Amino acid sequence: MRGRGVMNAPIEENLKAVKCVGMETVVVAPDLTIDHVHQARERIRPYIHNTPILTSTYLNEQIGAELFFKCENFQKAGAFKVRGACNSVFGLTDEDAASGVATHSSGNHALSLSYAAGRRGIPCHVVMPKTAPQAKKDAVLGYGGLITECEPSTSSREAVFAEVQEKTGAEFVHPYNDPRVIAGQATCSAEMLESVEGLDTIVAPIGGGGMISGTCLTVSNLAPQIEVFAAEPLQADDAARSFRSGRIIADDSPITVADGLKVPLKENTWHFVSHYVADVLTATEEEIIGAMKLTWQRLKIVMEPSCAVPLAVILKNQDVFRGRRIGVVVTGGNVDLDRLPWMK
Repeated sequence: MRGRGVMNAPIEENLKAVKCVGMETVVVAPDLTIDHVHQARERIRPYIHNTPILTSTYLNEQIGAELFFKCENFQKAGAFKVRGACNSVFGLTDEDAASGVATHSSGNHALSLSYAAGRRGIPCHVVMPKTAPQAKKDAVLGYGGLITECEPSTSSREAVFAEVQEKTGAEFVHPYNDPRVIAGQATCSAEMLESVEGLDTIVAPIGGGGMISGTCLTVSNLAPQIEVFAAEPLQADDAARSFRSGRIIADDSPITVADGLKVPLKENTWHFVSHYVADVLTATEEEIIGAMKLTWQRLKIVMEPSCAVPLAVILKNQDVFRGRRIGVVVTGGNVDLDRLPWMK
């Protein structure tokens, strides 16, 4: 399995390294192995759910494929990101954990890191956009996280975060550009491969690329015959443009209903996208909302707009997916029930 993106050499040289407990050397994305995934599974097992797989005869018949939905909306903290957060937090030495952890996030990583930090009994400092859904802000506060707000742009998020980290001295856990996080997210697809036999395709959303990177890490080692497709909002399509140009293209403040997919790729996630993703497909705002509503109606589950993008691109590209056995990652279910996208 190999993507069509072309690795940018200067980026490869600047991959971010982090120390991981149980790893003898400093690890960067290309050094991650399936052993790191196995270690992550054992480390996070007490703190997460092995989430269920749901199917829909109706959707299978509409698309002409077999779809298996991995429901991370039923996960602790309501999103897959608790996997990477727990792997990072519980992988810290006592010395590194003493000042707590810090991050910047539009929501799900923020509340997941707050959950993990709370389980370990350490502080969690979070920089969140002012426009983040109130439901996600409330969840962060409920888990004991400390929020500092920023403007809804990558530049503001990173600038405000730098101030918070300097003030607190907390350990930075990046939402996705962190090998500890990628190894944690990889446990989701590892569970999926154990639950469903004969998959030939996995489709997951892409923003910064943490879930896609983890999926590629697992699949490339355990089931390299499986094709991994990334699904992205057309109005925040920097990953698709990066994939086709062979270099990272970053938009500063895209506007999309899929609020969890607004952030750009970084060096560690670009490694996996450029080497292992089969294609990055996009969907319009209307297609995303339609897929979200259809999932609520047919699967009877709560999912957020970002999670609807995979189904939206499958419905849009039925000629690509017809006849396949497809794992679809439903990445989270943290929605503001008073501001659903189909409400007027």
